[in-house]
Amino acid sequence: MLLGTAAAVIAGAGIMAVSWLVGPVFLALTLVIAVSPVHGRLRRRGLPNWVAATALVIGVYAILLSLVVVLVVSVAQLATEVPQYADRARDLADAAASELSRFGVGAQELRKVADSLDVGKVAGILGTVLSSVGGLASNIVFLLCLLLFLSVDAGSTGARMAVIAADRPEVAAALAKFAAGTRSYLVVSTVFGLIVAVLDGVALAIIGIPLPILWALLAFITNYIPNVGFVLGLLPPVVLALLEGGWQTAVWVVVIYSVLNFVVQTLIQPRFVGDSVGLSATVTFLALLFWAWLIGPLGAVLAIPLTLLVKLLLVDVDPKARWADAFLTARVRPE
Repeated sequence: MLLGTAAAVIAGAGIMAVSWLVGPVFLALTLVIAVSPVHGRLRRRGLPNWVAATALVIGVYAILLSLVVVLVVSVAQLATEVPQYADRARDLADAAASELSRFGVGAQELRKVADSLDVGKVAGILGTVLSSVGGLASNIVFLLCLLLFLSVDAGSTGARMAVIAADRPEVAAALAKFAAGTRSYLVVSTVFGLIVAVLDGVALAIIGIPLPILWALLAFITNYIPNVGFVLGLLPPVVLALLEGGWQTAVWVVVIYSVLNFVVQTLIQPRFVGDSVGLSATVTFLALLFWAWLIGPLGAVLAIPLTLLVKLLLVDVDPKARWADAFLTARVRPE
């Protein structure tokens, strides 16, 4: 136990040291795994390998670049919108301070808090975020190169897996299970995330909340973050609704998001996910915290695939370690 814990700490420290590399590499691998069936279908139809690889590259690039363009444009629009709400935010803070002072809360302290609120500072922060997004160009180029090379190598995946299976059949089976489970999870999460994002965006546009496309994109991205993704996607439009139309509008946004999340992501989506991932709710939440701490925000988005890979390689591969599966899976099947 002590030796294993020490090895895990050393491995974690190493991963954290190269998190700038681990995150993009695993993201690229995950994207290629998700769309790799396209390559297989094109090959089965008799198309050359280079044609199938080119189609795979174009598909992945189109998805990634479209998300980046929409995100950069939307954040730029948000940076110009926020300063317009400075006076409204101060009025709301003053009103809240007055109401709290009626319940015996110190007026001077509340006044200091209200005076410290400056939406203009938020605009400055958004400007910094936008400039940092521009500074990610080199990382985006690195990610695009990874996607290119992985997509080209996707044609030889079958032969590579055959070589692995000849020497380590349990490892080959675990990798195949990881690819299938990850693909199922990503496809289902993408489809239902897109449904929720479209419905959220349409609802926000009807209500009159500015930048509905940005908030729909945020809801789509946070759909990949387990447990807390819904809250992260909800807070910004609620704050903007409060500044734009008051507390009634903010309540409507909360109600609409909650209803859509409950119906689509709680009642319908789990029926399609099935046992493709099979991680318990506790493990999912702890994995979110762990990977976000280890490799940053990208770890929160990739928490489920990363945990699934670690589980398959460390637990499912070793028959002596399969007892730990009882603490990791959502459904335990007694033998």
